[in-house]
Amino acid sequence: MFAKAFRVKSNTAIKGSDRRKLRADVTTAFPTLGTDQVSELVPGKEDLNIVKLYAHKGDAVTVYVSGGNPILFELEKNLYPTVYTLWSYPDLLPTFTTWPPVLEKLVGGADLMLPGLVMPPAGLPQIQKGDLCAISLVGNRAPVAIGVAAMSTAEMLTSGLKGRGFSVLHTYQDHLWRSGNKSSLPSIAPLALNSADVCEEKGAVQVDSTLRGDMRHMTLEGEEENGEVHQVCEEKSLSEASEDTSIGGLNQDSTDGKTLQEQMDELLQRCFLHALKCRVKKADLPLLTSTFLGSHMFSCCPEGRQVDIKKSSYKKLSKFLQQMQQEQIIQVKELSKGVESIVAVDWKHPRITSFVMPEPSPTSQTIQEGSREQPYHPPDIKPLYCVPASMTLLFQESGHKKGSFLEGSEVRSIIINYAKKNDLVDTDNKNLVKLDPVLCDCILEKNEQHTVMKLPWDSLLARCLEKLQPAYQVTFPGQGPVVKKGKICPIDITLAQRASNKKVTVVRNLEAYGLDPYSVAAILQQRCQASTTITPSPGAKDSLQVQIQGNQVHHLSWLLLEEYQLPRKHIQGLEKAPKPGKKK
Repeated sequence: MFAKAFRVKSNTAIKGSDRRKLRADVTTAFPTLGTDQVSELVPGKEDLNIVKLYAHKGDAVTVYVSGGNPILFELEKNLYPTVYTLWSYPDLLPTFTTWPPVLEKLVGGADLMLPGLVMPPAGLPQIQKGDLCAISLVGNRAPVAIGVAAMSTAEMLTSGLKGRGFSVLHTYQDHLWRSGNKSSLPSIAPLALNSADVCEEKGAVQVDSTLRGDMRHMTLEGEEENGEVHQVCEEKSLSEASEDTSIGGLNQDSTDGKTLQEQMDELLQRCFLHALKCRVKKADLPLLTSTFLGSHMFSCCPEGRQVDIKKSSYKKLSKFLQQMQQEQIIQVKELSKGVESIVAVDWKHPRITSFVMPEPSPTSQTIQEGSREQPYHPPDIKPLYCVPASMTLLFQESGHKKGSFLEGSEVRSIIINYAKKNDLVDTDNKNLVKLDPVLCDCILEKNEQHTVMKLPWDSLLARCLEKLQPAYQVTFPGQGPVVKKGKICPIDITLAQRASNKKVTVVRNLEAYGLDPYSVAAILQQRCQASTTITPSPGAKDSLQVQIQGNQVHHLSWLLLEEYQLPRKHIQGLEKAPKPGKKK
C-alpha cells in the first residue's frame, strides 16, 4: 500500500476526546495489550498527531504519529500497527517467518506467497482467514511487514503451502516507514524452544517432512511489475534450528546422515578447490589468504548456501589452510603476525585435477534471472558545462542561451569559431587571440580588463571553461540520460572509530551510481564475514550509508573496481586499505 509515495491531506494535533477514543480502539483491536502498554503506545501528554493521506492507489488512510514516528494507521475503520510499534511489541500479532531475499519484493509491493514461508519446528501459528499477521525474517523476530491472511492455517496446510498467503499492507523501508525517523531494523533473538517443546513437536515435524520438502521452491508474485521470482528454500532439521540461521540453506544433494559440521567442512573444501581450479591464476600469487577467501572462495559458493568457517571443524581459516598445506595442495607463508599469504599452488595435485566443476541447476539459473533481473552495469558519466548569464553574449551567436548544457569539445569549437569569425586571431602570432569587449566581459577579472589585451589559445580556453558552471550527464543502461548541475559526488569511503576503539568502514553516495546500499551491504557481509548496518547518511536527503565492521577497504576496492567496473576517479578513500605486513 505504501510502496510508492503518498499525498498528505492534513496534519493536525489530536484532541483529548480523540485520544481517549483511540485508546479504546487500540484496546479493542489488540486485546493482548495491557493497560500500561496501551498508555505507552498512546501517551497522555506527549504530542500525538493525526495525519490524513491518500495512498498512491487512492485509498484514504489515517495515520497516528507519536514522537515523529507513525505508530498506527487506520484503513476502512480497521486499525493496524506500523513496524515501529511492532518492534516495541513483537508478540502483538501472530508472526510468520520468511527468507531475507523476499523483503526486497515485499517492499516493492508484492504479496507474500505461501511457498515463501519458513516452517518453524513448532508449526505455523493458528489463524483464520482475514486475521492480521506480522512477517519477520529468519533469525530475527523483529517484524518487517504486516499483512492480512488470505486463508486459515488449516487451509494453508491443506493447499500444500501453495498460493497467496498474505496481502501485505505495510513494510519496513516503504514510504510510511520513511515518514518516521528511518531507524534500522532491530535485532530481536528468536524465542528458544525448551526440550519439552522439541520432544512434543518432533513427531509433527516428521509427519510434515514431505510437505516441507516441497518448500524447496517458493514463488513470490508481485502486484505490479515483479513477475515471478523463484527462490530456493531449504528445510532445517530440529538440530539446525538452534544454530545460527545466517548459514543459509543446505544443498539438496547433501547426505541426511551427516552433521551440520561435516556438511560445512565439505562446502569449505568444495569452494577451496573450485576457487583454485577456476579463479586463481599463477600471476595472482602471492595472494593474501583474506583476499582468497573474500574474493574467490565466497564467489564459488553454491546458490542458497554460505560459507561459515566457524561452523566447520576447523573454526579458523588459518587452520583449514594448514591442513591443505599438509596435503601439499598449497604453500602458505606468514608475512607478519596474523597476516598470511598463499605463495604456491600445485595445480597438478590429484584433488584439483579430479575436481568436477558443478553445473548450475535450472533452479539456481531461475533465481539469478528472477532476483537479480539484470546484471549491474556502471553508468556512463559525462562532464558538461552550463552557460551562466554572464557568458550569454559569447554563446548566443552559436544558438545557445542561458542554461544550455555543452560538452568540453563543443565549448572549444564555439570559442575557436567565434575568434576566427570576428578576426581576433593575431596576425603576427597565430598562437595569440585578441580580446574584444565580449571576451573581456566574459573571461577577464575587473582589474585585468585594461591591462590584458591578448591571450594564448590554451589560456583563453582554460579561462572560459573555468567561468562556465560545472554539470554532468549520467546514463544508465536502458535508460535515458539525466543531466544535473554541479559535480557528481564520488563514492566516499571513510574509516571511523566506534566504542572500544573498534574501526568501522563507512561507504556513502552509492545511490548516485545506481547501486542499492542493501545489496552492497549483503555482499560485503558475506565476503568480509563482518556485520553490516545501513543508516541515513548525515547531511544528505534520502541517502543511505553502509557501515561494515573493521577496515574492509580492500574488499570494497575489489567490489567497486573489479565486480562493478566503476572508474577509480569516481571513488575516494581507496588509499585507506590496510597495508600488508613486511616480509620477514
